[in-house]
Amino acid sequence: MNLLITGGAGFIGSHFVRSVLTDALPGLEGARVTVLDKLTYAGTFASLGPVAESKRLDFVPGDIADADLVASVLPRHDAVVHFAAESHVDRSIRAAAEFATTNVVGTQVLLDAALRHGTARFVHVSTDEVYGSIGTGAWTERSPLAPNSPYAATKAGADLLALAYHRTHGLPVVVTRSANNYGPYQHPEKLVPRFVTNLLEGRTVPLYGHGEQVRDWVHVDDHCRGTALVLLAGRAGEVYHIGGNRELTNRELTGMLLRECGADWDRVVTVEDRKGHDQRYALDDERIRQELGYRPRVEFEQGLAETVRWYREHEEWWRPLVID
Repeated sequence: MNLLITGGAGFIGSHFVRSVLTDALPGLEGARVTVLDKLTYAGTFASLGPVAESKRLDFVPGDIADADLVASVLPRHDAVVHFAAESHVDRSIRAAAEFATTNVVGTQVLLDAALRHGTARFVHVSTDEVYGSIGTGAWTERSPLAPNSPYAATKAGADLLALAYHRTHGLPVVVTRSANNYGPYQHPEKLVPRFVTNLLEGRTVPLYGHGEQVRDWVHVDDHCRGTALVLLAGRAGEVYHIGGNRELTNRELTGMLLRECGADWDRVVTVEDRKGHDQRYALDDERIRQELGYRPRVEFEQGLAETVRWYREHEEWWRPLVID
């Protein structure tokens, strides 16, 4: 199988690529991979370091919104796994235009090219943030979209476009929406790596408001296994949730990270809450469990400890990326 992986130098995309090229995903053994990545601040070829010499890897630097480039790259592939996105909520609040261009227009360009060339499978990777916030219970795949941030709104728009290409044109699109991811190679603008790298450097960490926001967490390896299951056997035109089934408040997560890094609460600084901050995310992932046999395998405490250890041991990867 020949796979086109967009955003394959980013956090989740690079993990998927490394997993494919080390034959860690059942059903994708021997697959060839082309990575299409713009290499923005959040994507670095260093994340592909462990598989950079693989003869099954091709790397194409470029923008998914570049229609001519996409048209030249896509035809020789059996499937597209579309991870590429602008994804940081705070950045989208400050300036949303780039999010609209990449997340919506870029997705439309890919869908047009896939339709034109008869691509056999198109997996569009999305997020639980498209649903907004939920007080109790959990969203199903049929829950209405109610995004609150510009980032989430652009992802919701991309989701709807992808599903519309299936309903209108019959393009074999499948959409995934996952819980919050954590693991190695995540850019230090995101909560877990930002807190870890700050603490390792002896700096303080910023906690929004009272830290009572609730998130479900899934290890990136579980997310990529779920994505592979959807790629291989998910029903076209459907949405699949990929959950971790571990809900924590941001304050609880902060306490765990402090313990892992040997730090105390005096290293935590309370900051003004984010505009439009969603209170709680929760996914019902029964569909992917029942249809495709998905189960998260990485126990959270172990996964978090291993993640902290990875950042301790890979300073050369994250230090050039650290933000103030």
